[in-house]
Amino acid sequence: MVNLLATDDDKEKYSRYLLRSYIEDNRKLNYIVLGEADIRHRQEEDINRVSAVLSLSRVAACILLRHYNWSVSMVNDEWFADEENVRRVVGLLEKPIELPNARELTCGICFENYPRDRISSAACGHPFCYIGTSISDGPGSLSLRCPDPSCNAAVGQDMVNLLATDDDKEKYSRYLLRSYIEDNRKVINMGSGSYDVCCNCTYGFCWNSTEEAHRPVDCSTVATWVLKNSAESENMNWILANSKPSPKCKRPIEKNQGCMHITCTPRCKFEFCWLCLGAWSDHGERTGGFYACNRYEAAKQEGAYDESERRREMAKNSLERYTHYYERWATNQSSRQKALADLHSMQSEKLKKLSDRQSQPESQLKFITEAWLQWSVGEY
Repeated sequence: MVNLLATDDDKEKYSRYLLRSYIEDNRKLNYIVLGEADIRHRQEEDINRVSAVLSLSRVAACILLRHYNWSVSMVNDEWFADEENVRRVVGLLEKPIELPNARELTCGICFENYPRDRISSAACGHPFCYIGTSISDGPGSLSLRCPDPSCNAAVGQDMVNLLATDDDKEKYSRYLLRSYIEDNRKVINMGSGSYDVCCNCTYGFCWNSTEEAHRPVDCSTVATWVLKNSAESENMNWILANSKPSPKCKRPIEKNQGCMHITCTPRCKFEFCWLCLGAWSDHGERTGGFYACNRYEAAKQEGAYDESERRREMAKNSLERYTHYYERWATNQSSRQKALADLHSMQSEKLKKLSDRQSQPESQLKFITEAWLQWSVGEY
């Protein structure tokens, strides 16, 4: 319609607007959010590709891909360079060995006898029944090998499906999917630019640091801040700034009121002067009484306490500075959590009511969520 009715100048302007919109949209979003079905589809495509190229079963292709971090190109390169070595390292036998044709077989792990239809083996032919227990151990079950000490044959998903319970089959499937996501560089490639990611659930995080989205603050600063909030260094700063060690047992003591006469807690019970840390038995009216210490003042003038006072003052200033920024950060975090709760309420309840009232589908009201995020949460 534009090309039909507009002037040449307007057509050119319209074309530039389209190009600018394309560039800005792609610059803003340098990632795509994949659902579980999308990831499983990609995983299945990679398995089928390896299976077709190398003329292997789906199970064998899956074992190869897991070993090479789901890199199709690396599997192909290593396989065609030295197939025999790859088979040995991964545990794929070229000629599978059938189980003995007997009514009962003895498991090589528990040494119990099982009917032939309740026991199986990897391609090596060694019978066993330990699949369920191994899957309960966690993602390590993806690398199961034959339990025979002299054997290295890999255990694939076909054996899991044959011997495991439905719950264990589901666990194994999820371990396999998790491996595809965590080990596959192709899935986690963010490209260039910002690392900020916003999931479909509206949770925003930094792909590089895995912390909450923190743009424009760089990842190293965020890491330092997180460490400072969780480390014991701030406790030590507080102790240095607000306490002194007992002269006898070295236990830190805080003084927040009262005179300079301090008595350490049991079992120590040492009595000393808070200012000079000398024994209280050497103090009295001649040294300044309960609220002063002539010895401390004289030693201070000679510079005896300069280093300790300097360290205590530095610790106090550092603690006050940290507290200043932490209180503001904590307040902002609290406000942000409230905004996110309001956003969830709006999406789950109020948006539906507005859709019914305006007789518009919720998809037409998506701009409200984006505006809310920009205004109150700051994810975009």
